[in-house]
Amino acid sequence: MDKKKILKRKQHQLQVEAELHRLPNQQPKSKSVRVSSKSATTATTTATNPYSSHSGPTPQECLSLRDTLLALHGFPPEFAKYRKRQHVDDNHHHAATIPPETVLDGLVRTVLSQNTTESNSQKAFDSLKSSFPTWEHVLGADSKELENAIRCGGLAPTKASCIKNMLRCLLEKRGKLCLEYLRDLSIDEVKAELSLFKGIGPKTVACVLMFNLQLDDFPVDTHIFEIAKTIGWVPAAADRNKTYLHLNERIPNELKFDLNCLMYTHGKLCRKCTSKKD
Repeated sequence: MDKKKILKRKQHQLQVEAELHRLPNQQPKSKSVRVSSKSATTATTTATNPYSSHSGPTPQECLSLRDTLLALHGFPPEFAKYRKRQHVDDNHHHAATIPPETVLDGLVRTVLSQNTTESNSQKAFDSLKSSFPTWEHVLGADSKELENAIRCGGLAPTKASCIKNMLRCLLEKRGKLCLEYLRDLSIDEVKAELSLFKGIGPKTVACVLMFNLQLDDFPVDTHIFEIAKTIGWVPAAADRNKTYLHLNERIPNELKFDLNCLMYTHGKLCRKCTSKKD
């Protein structure tokens, strides 16, 4: 990339950072999509919003941030295969050539992504799949064998224990190592099912809901949490679990997937937006 392009991108990023810090009160209006008040009602309605008196974000602020980040980064290609089925169904041939990732694969992939980089977690998942032909082989393997296969992803003993425990419980409960039945359940039912597995926390469940089940949920990782605090979408003293409840209630369902992927991507690239305050 030549110097002019680098400079232009740098200027663009600074502009976006400025826009982020103007939220929530001065964010310019977007004209690309109309967000109805009805659409702002999310599927996550069972938990009380801990920050119900906090004004942001409004549907319009969510839309404006989505458009601002989309203009800067484009849609992150690594997340394209997880977009909702209605985005893919516009091209039936394209849809037929992209088999969806199984829910069990997605859950294990998410477990392996904990406390490591995307590159390392992908290597760990690839190593696991190449070392064991089926999930039955994973369950029957010695723990050390599994640890060695996923060691490049870090925390191998903890993650191996979590995976084997989950597979064991799943087999005992369902009689087979398959989670596809979750596709027929509601968000609350999926949460109840996955929360039975030791080591599967709220963020992991939320990722499976959004990426693998294409349900309207909004996982909150460190990047998204820090951005949400920086731009005033949650109180400065907010915690991550309460931020998850608040954002899931406030962000319109039709914006959740794209906005989540874009905030995550921006958080990785913008240190200022995710730097912890003293």
